[in-house]
Amino acid sequence: MTTLTSFSAETPGRTRPITMAILAMGGEGGGVLSDWIVALSEHNGWFAQSTSVPGVAQRTGATVYYVELFPREDSANPRYPVLSTMPTPGEVDVVVASELMEAGRAIQRGFCTPDRSVLIASTSRTYAMPERTAMGDGRIDSQEIIDAALGASKSFWRGDFARIADETGSVISAVLFGAIAASGTLPFTREQFEEAIRSGGKGVESSLRAFAEGYRVAAASQRPVIELTLGSRPAEVEEAIAAELAQSAEIELAIANPAALVGSKLTAQAQRILSFPAASRHMLVNGIKRTAEYQDVKYADEYLDRVASVAAFETDADGSARLTTETARFTALWMTYEDTIRVAFHKTRARRFDRVGKEARVNDEQMMQVREYLHPQVEEISDTLPTGLGRWVLNSKAANKLIHRVTHKGIKLQTTSVWGYTMLYTMARCRPIRRRSLRFGLEQARIDSWLTTVREYAGTNYSLACEIVECQQLVKGYGDTHARGLHNFNEIMRVLPTIATRGDAAQQVSLLRKAALADEHGKQLAAMITGLTG
Repeated sequence: MTTLTSFSAETPGRTRPITMAILAMGGEGGGVLSDWIVALSEHNGWFAQSTSVPGVAQRTGATVYYVELFPREDSANPRYPVLSTMPTPGEVDVVVASELMEAGRAIQRGFCTPDRSVLIASTSRTYAMPERTAMGDGRIDSQEIIDAALGASKSFWRGDFARIADETGSVISAVLFGAIAASGTLPFTREQFEEAIRSGGKGVESSLRAFAEGYRVAAASQRPVIELTLGSRPAEVEEAIAAELAQSAEIELAIANPAALVGSKLTAQAQRILSFPAASRHMLVNGIKRTAEYQDVKYADEYLDRVASVAAFETDADGSARLTTETARFTALWMTYEDTIRVAFHKTRARRFDRVGKEARVNDEQMMQVREYLHPQVEEISDTLPTGLGRWVLNSKAANKLIHRVTHKGIKLQTTSVWGYTMLYTMARCRPIRRRSLRFGLEQARIDSWLTTVREYAGTNYSLACEIVECQQLVKGYGDTHARGLHNFNEIMRVLPTIATRGDAAQQVSLLRKAALADEHGKQLAAMITGLTG
């Protein structure tokens, strides 16, 4: 365990303050946390000053709250410190981050250094925009950030503080306050920390519960490794193990009895899954549930038919069954493409309103309003219409002009109002007519063409067929995102016959797919294709 030397007011001849940088996103109570620290310090005879520098936006830079503390001199002619208003890289004693990526940002900015800084951060993640908008899986590995934090700090106090705030009905600032107290970086007792919360007078009980749990979890994160091996693991480790065991149990159940994981309407489809390779059954269970929810039970049957047509070429039935498993995954995703009907369905689900109310901490005496900011394009509207009408709207200059005039500034719709909810609810109930829509016909043709190509190569080049299956991940979203992804997908399919004659065809298709995922505009992909085809 790392031993910390607590800062002390009795340090003789102290010439520098205790410096603290708090990085928090909007709505997480960073201002409240800095106010608590100032109140705690001043109540116990210290000078304290806090400032804040707002970020550009919530996920492009959190607000940095900067606090400096300095002890008052007990003498006839005390000196008064001049405190700074901005953190200086390499000169920050305590760095507090409300989310793991913000801890990474603090390290990048030089706030956190191994010779001086104590880092206190939540291991929870709120994905940044580049992670969300990436064509592929753009998520940054959390473990890499944790490893960097361990190397860039004197000690790293951590835990899933966002989960604790949710479970205690409080905010993450109270949990972080408890973690700061546990770290011993400030010269005040736990009782003095708690008194600062009580003096605030708002949400005292829930804040004290969150404080206590944050204190406990942060302290547990510093336990020696030998103690952890004896069964005293931190809560987040226990949860990760439990989740992994639950996932393993679900996979085993899917292999042995798929019907136990689906409703009565899908029993026949679940029984059919038993004819597929065991390794692919868990994916198929999720596939039939997703396609049936998206459209109907008949659509789930069509899904199984499509996967079965490729599974007939499976040559790795006793192992990972990669071809069947990945076909099951990506066929389900493509068959449940995003359209206005699906968006409306998700926005009107009861569980969504429950989740929003829980996140906003709405009680029985409060009224909650949810507003949707929609910006439908001509293509999204025409895609939902019956094929003939959709084509006419798409090609009509007058219709395009009218739609643009109505939607170019966006549409604000209050989902919690009778009118707003009825509008979206009606749209969500248009699933029966989806089969006759312009987009449905186009997507089904694209899916069948893709699977035909997979089957064409599956008999002679198994690895190449698997890579072709995985190219589907380029086709996602809607609007411009969907158009760019589909263009990149079509470009790879266009040059596939040329590449297929090469001995390293599977590797080349994999590289093309990765290039397309790395650059949604297709410039990297175009350069690689030019290099391959001349």
